[in-house]
Amino acid sequence: MRITSRVPGSPSGSLVAMTTADTRPTNRLDRYFSISARGSSVRQEVRGGAATFFTMAYIVVLNPLIIGTVPDVDGRVLGIPQVAAVTALVAAVLTILMGVVGRYPFALATGLGLNAFVTFSVASQMSWADAMGLVVLEGLVILLLVLVGLRKAVFHAIPMELKTAISVGIGLFIALIGLVDAGFVRRTDAGPVPVQLGSAGELDGWPTVVFVIGLVLTAVLVARRTRGAILLGIVATTVLAIAVEAVFDVGPSFVSPDEVNPGGWQLNVPTLPDDVFDVPDLSLLGDFSLFGGFARVGVVAAVLLVFTLMLADFFDTMGTIVGVGAEADLLDEDGTLPGADRVLLVDSFAAVAGGAASASSATTYIESAAGVGDGARTGLASVVTGVLFLGALLVTPLVTIVPFEAASPALVIVGFLLLTQIRNIDFDDYAVGIPAFLTIVLMPFTYSITNGIGAGFVSYAVLKVAQGKGREVSPLLYVVAALFLVYFGIGPIEDALVG
Repeated sequence: MRITSRVPGSPSGSLVAMTTADTRPTNRLDRYFSISARGSSVRQEVRGGAATFFTMAYIVVLNPLIIGTVPDVDGRVLGIPQVAAVTALVAAVLTILMGVVGRYPFALATGLGLNAFVTFSVASQMSWADAMGLVVLEGLVILLLVLVGLRKAVFHAIPMELKTAISVGIGLFIALIGLVDAGFVRRTDAGPVPVQLGSAGELDGWPTVVFVIGLVLTAVLVARRTRGAILLGIVATTVLAIAVEAVFDVGPSFVSPDEVNPGGWQLNVPTLPDDVFDVPDLSLLGDFSLFGGFARVGVVAAVLLVFTLMLADFFDTMGTIVGVGAEADLLDEDGTLPGADRVLLVDSFAAVAGGAASASSATTYIESAAGVGDGARTGLASVVTGVLFLGALLVTPLVTIVPFEAASPALVIVGFLLLTQIRNIDFDDYAVGIPAFLTIVLMPFTYSITNGIGAGFVSYAVLKVAQGKGREVSPLLYVVAALFLVYFGIGPIEDALVG
């Protein structure tokens, strides 16, 4: 059979004639997933699905360290084992659903950046149940946008440079979280400098050594394009941490309110648990309050939080689908993914499911490209990835041995990967460059993703009007900028209304 197809490694868009095997389906499985039609095989799909799992399985470790360790405004902590269990469950169920319904090799799990936003910008103002309720609402809004076809209008309302700046800012924010969690960067007790290197302006303690080695190792693996680099970095650094603790008996950094060990381990002391396999604790399922956040922070603030979640989730998904689809040569001549509505439908439901399970919003993972690189072309690969996540449910106790010093290198490297998108911002155009700059720097500097996004939107609208180019700004963006002005001035506004 003679067809034209892109040759891997050839210039983009170059087509050559080639001979290939018959692409007619050989059985029901083949017919349902279009395996032969997309030039793949069951073996190729299984291999690709496994590659995707090992590339993104780190989320079962990282998400609990973010979501499960920080108290909400009421002082409640969700817990590492509980969050690990629901994280693996959501990834498993939604990835399998993507494979069966979406029929593309896209895997889903809790979104990095989104979980940081929920933890540090949402749960800091309300209870975890209230925060997860807002995540559910965000997913429902995206689901509505998909059903009514308004996603294109929302997509075009936000300038591409600001979308890129949001990703870059989240990258810096995640990197800062990693450096602080590992104790590499710490707050100062007094003085004009807010942060410093280590506990006293210098690096000290074996845990810091472990973090530095882990960061270098993970960077080397990523630079060498090693499959599963981030997960391998976490595992190798954890093994090193266990060995260091066994030899030097470092102990925890926090012993009691009256006894602190600056050179100790952050969060977990790396020792093997009594049980490696255990029945997963799924008690967090359904623990959310749909409208509780509105009572806690007010309607305007809650709506802005939902919008911010929706914005990050929605555009991350669009970018991932287009990027991975292009790598797999699954896009049509117009650059669109056939049947994309099915994919977007599952992805929007993933956000709802993530919030309902207290795992934070789940989204399509760019790491799906690893499976595509290994040959995955159909939803069968996603089914394989999801089944492997089901297996991860049984070993969630292992996450309790991972200290921040072993997991934080991954946060720093993921931050770098997000930062690389900054090259797509035109800083020569100040009406674009200044809003992008404010978006990027205010996220880590104010420890708030919302503040960065709001400053970017407001400044972009103001500068465009000042240039006499106000018509270039979407009316929807003006509405959002006005909402952010209310958000930033909510204190004075409330005082004026009360007075």
